[in-house]
Amino acid sequence: MRSVFAEGECIVCGNPNTEEHHIFFGTANRRKSERYGYKVPLCYEHHRGPHGVHFDQALDKHLKRMAQHHFERNHSRADFIREFGKNYMEE
Repeated sequence: MRSVFAEGECIVCGNPNTEEHHIFFGTANRRKSERYGYKVPLCYEHHRGPHGVHFDQALDKHLKRMAQHHFERNHSRADFIREFGKNYMEE
């Protein structure tokens, strides 16, 4: 599934050279990111660089909250927790 979020430029800085980031990672959660379209474009710096989502817990949490907010438009919070194993809104 295509991303339900912006495609193209890095959603952090607007750089047009991007990589696809799956918001929820790990084997099972990566598949869920694909199924629901929870992927975002990030430049190298904001994806794998020293200030990237894999090292920046605040950015990681922000993206997960965006996805949870989107999910909860059509599903309950309990459904989200069952699907993704955690509530990111209350951290």
